[in-house]
Amino acid sequence: MPRMTSLSKLAIAFGLGVGVAIGGQALVTRAVAGQPFMDAALEQLRGARASLVQAEPNKGGHRDAAIGLIDQAIEQVKMGIAFAR
Repeated sequence: MPRMTSLSKLAIAFGLGVGVAIGGQALVTRAVAGQPFMDAALEQLRGARASLVQAEPNKGGHRDAAIGLIDQAIEQVKMGIAFAR
């Protein structure tokens, strides 16, 4: 079996390094660029909040509590999106 030269070892190491870098970049790009479920959740929460704001306030305080909880959920989703970046 022929022995590998230093140049061959360097070429293999370089190739592996490039492969790892490209694979890692693909994972990072996907995590940052593609958050369709988080974006959809944010829009749905905003829609739910808008519906509650339009509802009559005669719900024994539950409507207001729901609006407050949705506001908290919106902030959590925003923080999740920011964290993933």
